[in-house]
Amino acid sequence: MTRPEPISDYLTRRAAEINQWLDALVPSEAIAPERLHRAMRYSLLAGGKRLRPILVLASGEAFGASTDDLMPAACAFEMIHTYSLIHDDLPAMDNDDLRRGRPTCHKAFDEATAILAGDALLTQAFRVLAADAPCRNPERQVRVIREVATAAGTVDGMIGGQMADIENEGKPVDEALLEYIHRSKTGALISAPVVVGGIIAGANEPELDKLRAYGQRIGLAFQIADDILDITSTSEQLGKTAGKDLTAHKATYPALHGIEKSEARMQQLANEAIEIVAGLGVDSATLEELARFIVARRS
Repeated sequence: MTRPEPISDYLTRRAAEINQWLDALVPSEAIAPERLHRAMRYSLLAGGKRLRPILVLASGEAFGASTDDLMPAACAFEMIHTYSLIHDDLPAMDNDDLRRGRPTCHKAFDEATAILAGDALLTQAFRVLAADAPCRNPERQVRVIREVATAAGTVDGMIGGQMADIENEGKPVDEALLEYIHRSKTGALISAPVVVGGIIAGANEPELDKLRAYGQRIGLAFQIADDILDITSTSEQLGKTAGKDLTAHKATYPALHGIEKSEARMQQLANEAIEIVAGLGVDSATLEELARFIVARRS
C-alpha cells in the first residue's frame, strides 16, 4: 500500500482541517470571560504539528470511520496537549518563555490566566467528548472518554509521568525509570489517540491491541527524538527554548545512552511500529508514514 500524497502535504492539509474544528469548538473571544477565552485561543490556535489529532484521524480512517465522527475526539486531544504545554511552561514547572515560536501563555497574559486557560482547555476537551454521541455509539463513547482520561492521568499517564520527571531532575536514573517517564509523560498521549481512533471506528480487541502496541512505540520514539532535538537544534528550529533539558538536568535518553545509541533505539521503535500496523490487514500506509515522520522530523 502506498500513499498518493506526500506525508508533508498530508500533515499540512489535516492540520488545516483540525484548526477549523478547533476554532469552532472553543468559545469565541467575544464571549465572557473574554480574557480567559482569548488566552485559551492564543495557545490552542498558535500552530503546532497537530500530531495527536492526526493520529486519531489516521487510525480511525484506516478502519473506515468518517472524519466527522473522528474530529471531536481528535480535537479533544489537542486541547489536552495544549493545556499541558501551558502548565509545563509556568515558572513553577519548566519556567519557559517561548512556545510554538512566540511568548508562552503566562508571558503573553499572566500566570493566573495561564493556569485557568489550561484548566479550561482540559475541561472543554471532556465537554466535547461527552457531547451527544460524537461517535454514534454510546458504549464506544464511554470507552473513548475512559481512554483519554487514563492517558492524561496519574497512573501510567501524562500527569504521573510529569511528576516523576520533576522528582528525578538532577538525579541518576536507570533505563527502566527513564522509559517509564517517557512512556507516561509523552507517550501516553500519543498512544491513546491511535487507540481512540480504532475504538470510534469499531476495531476489534486484537486490532486495538496492535494499535496500542504501535502507539506505544511511536510515543517513546517521539520523546527520544525530542531529547535529541533539544541538544542538536536551535530555539528557532524548535519554536521553544533549546537546551532546557540539559540545563535542568532532566532524565533523557542522550544523557543516559548518548546520541548514537538513542538514535538507534528510536529507529528500532519506529521499525517495530511499522511492522505492527502493516500486519493489520487495513490500509496502514498513513500510519506507517507517520512513524517514519516522527523519527525524521527536525522540530
